[in-house]
Amino acid sequence: MEFAKLHGLGNDFIFFDGLSTSLDISPETAQSLCDRHFGIGADGVIVVKPPVNEGSLGYMHYINADGTLAQMCGNGVRCTAKYLVDRGYATIDAGQARFIVDTLAGPKPITCTVDQQGCMTEATVNMGAPILEPGAIPTTLSSNAHTPQGEAYVCRAPLTSPWGTFEFTLVSMGNPHAVCLLNHLETLPDELFLAPEHSLANLDINRVGAYFESHEVFPEKTNVEFVVENPDGTLSMRVYERGCGETLACGTGTCATLVAAVLNQRSSCKNTVHLRGGDLLIEWRDDNSIAMTGPATQSFIGVVAL
Repeated sequence: MEFAKLHGLGNDFIFFDGLSTSLDISPETAQSLCDRHFGIGADGVIVVKPPVNEGSLGYMHYINADGTLAQMCGNGVRCTAKYLVDRGYATIDAGQARFIVDTLAGPKPITCTVDQQGCMTEATVNMGAPILEPGAIPTTLSSNAHTPQGEAYVCRAPLTSPWGTFEFTLVSMGNPHAVCLLNHLETLPDELFLAPEHSLANLDINRVGAYFESHEVFPEKTNVEFVVENPDGTLSMRVYERGCGETLACGTGTCATLVAAVLNQRSSCKNTVHLRGGDLLIEWRDDNSIAMTGPATQSFIGVVAL
């Protein structure tokens, strides 16, 4: 079976074309394909299937590296857009392509910039409205704050750990996120850092992230983001993804980070978020939708026995 390897800022995926042929990937096969030593290596497998809703171009069926099904992936949906555009499935007009991709978190409208070779260079995805209601995230924590519009949410909820207490603001973008806005890195214990300097870059995220991913207050586990505000007002974020571990970028996590930062009065409604794999521009629009703008890249294509 032919596959393509794509990534969004280093968050990488193995793609299969399920539009012209019926294809189902088992959890065990996904785990094998994603293994970076014995397989192709990736954060997940995406099968592009026929659309679920009338008017959509395709459906993104996304399986995490551990074999679990994911509701949504922001980098994955941008890569899906590139997969569709570069293979001629999308209509291009005046250097742009506009279409809808179905996901388990609902349809996502996308606007793509296309180069002279007909390949997508950048995509803006309407990620929909953030979900703040605790039961819908889901979490067993109770709301402790309200937005200016009166919507209840969980803000800076303290959760204890072997390394002290961390505060999380909870957001769902179709999948759960626990966002920790780090105020005083210097107060965290030395054992949480992989080098003497107490910085976001040196944080042992695979240790602390794994702990909170499976915390009892998250019945379906959660993605975990650690964030600092930069002197220029931009944000820097690292993410421990549910079912993957740390990834170089997370689209939904970046959206959740912007929402949490705005709710905590740490950011404007439009901001650049710096990730280990690059930058994403996120905007919380007046209609309550979140727009995510960023690139997607094809690394290579190949053939694998399934």
